[in-house]
Amino acid sequence: MLGLIATQLVGTATLRPYVIGFLVLFLIAATRDLGTRRTVCYLGWALGVALAAELASTRVGFPFGLYHYTGDTRGLELFVSNVPFFSPLSFPFLAYASFCLARLVLPRTWAASCGGRVRMVLLAGVLMTLLDVVIDPLAVLGDRWFLGRVFYYPAGGIYFGVPLSNFIGWLLVGWAMVGGLVATGQSGAGPPLLGVVLYGLVLVFNLSMTFWIGESGLAGVGIVVHLTTFLLLYAVSRAAVGRWSSGALGVSAASGGGRAS
Repeated sequence: MLGLIATQLVGTATLRPYVIGFLVLFLIAATRDLGTRRTVCYLGWALGVALAAELASTRVGFPFGLYHYTGDTRGLELFVSNVPFFSPLSFPFLAYASFCLARLVLPRTWAASCGGRVRMVLLAGVLMTLLDVVIDPLAVLGDRWFLGRVFYYPAGGIYFGVPLSNFIGWLLVGWAMVGGLVATGQSGAGPPLLGVVLYGLVLVFNLSMTFWIGESGLAGVGIVVHLTTFLLLYAVSRAAVGRWSSGALGVSAASGGGRAS
């Protein structure tokens, strides 16, 4: 049994090397940022949330809406019930990368208050969902690139074949994952830049695939959405610097506080 699981895990890595690459980068970034123990705890929590959401959605349609995995690669890669393992495995690093981007934008002093941590969690969930503006429509077209046809929505969807319920589900799952992480302690011990790089790499990879398969409409929407988001985040970050760099930041600096960078 263990030998079969090991073989199928190798199959997952062989079929989805890009997922494994992102996962390795996440582990490096999170271990440096959060520490080994907290990273392992977060990974277990996030995997559990993602797997529960996928199992429920493929049965009762909550929280992502009803969809089904084809099972075409069963025996070639690891499955947990009807869900290929690579799918829930992706959520922890997507949520962590979004959390890092939220930390980069917001004043670090917010992590010291309950209200500030809530805002951080809310923003991280939104940023993770914005990644899915490209990820899920591209994944539905997996038969046109090396992902393969791994799942489908039986009723389709109004956004490039994806139902709007999917994005609501991503919000809820993102909030649950990052909320669990934030609830365990401080936002992070070090700068979140490597996690922000991970966010950018995931976005660039998916946008590149949309261009590669000729989905210029989806690529255009993804670029406009994220360019607008980054401009808004920059404006928020600059406003935060202006607000917190005078008297408030002077007090914070004296006590060892500051902004994440």
